[in-house]
Amino acid sequence: MTERIAIVGGGKIGEALLAGLIQSGKPTKDLVVAEKMENRATEIAEDYGILVTDVVSAAEGAQYVFLAIKPEDVDGVLREIARAEDNAESERVIVTLVAGLPIQRYENALQAGSPVIRVMPNTPMLVNEAMSAVATGRYVGDDQLAAVVRLLESVGKVAVVPEKQMDAVTALSGSGPAYVFLLAESMIDAGVALGLTRVQASELVVQTIKGAGLLLSESGLSPVDLRAAVTSPGGTTAAAIREFEANGFRHGVYQATRACAAASAKAGHRPDLEGLGAATGGRSDLETP
Repeated sequence: MTERIAIVGGGKIGEALLAGLIQSGKPTKDLVVAEKMENRATEIAEDYGILVTDVVSAAEGAQYVFLAIKPEDVDGVLREIARAEDNAESERVIVTLVAGLPIQRYENALQAGSPVIRVMPNTPMLVNEAMSAVATGRYVGDDQLAAVVRLLESVGKVAVVPEKQMDAVTALSGSGPAYVFLLAESMIDAGVALGLTRVQASELVVQTIKGAGLLLSESGLSPVDLRAAVTSPGGTTAAAIREFEANGFRHGVYQATRACAAASAKAGHRPDLEGLGAATGGRSDLETP
């Protein structure tokens, strides 16, 4: 086994991981991508100067195989990976970035004892600011987990969690960027209603959210403290907060995250969580790499 890393799927998430690994200093000779769309395969090969091939060829000799594909493609890809087994003692680590599917699904499809790591990333991976949660299968060693965490840190932060928490992770960080984008969209529309141009409102809102996020991550203060610091008694911010609360802002967040966790549980066939909210499809934004 070499130190080669294979990425199956050349979509946005697969490309973001590839770019992050290269930026972190991983030699391109140790990277390979499997991409079935010919035009996309050519584009990746030209842009990054790496080998782009089929799944079997990519997996052969690779120590880590990252799956950045759609859930409906998983079974077929696993069958191809199984064909690429180098020998009975292979310790190829399968790292799945696919939303919803449990580790057992992969372990059952691969040879006995195959190490599988499940990852729930999010779309800020595209700008090297992902929040990725990692859960391990039964056969993953400490060194293998540490190595995968280091690789994922090339595109953001990483937290190791039990797999049973992945639905909650999906509700917060996996789908979380969409909540922020919805807030931004709503604030921009409100700014236009108040008389700003859409360009003006967009600039104000985007920078405000960016700055607030940096302040939250770097100040060492809690969200409660930071909110209180800009909420003077009887002031303008207090008036806005009062309206948010009167319209059920917190309740809406609770209900939205419960529904998201329920949808994730439904996708992973976890009936113990499916009753949390209105699970209507079990799909995730991360399903389209």
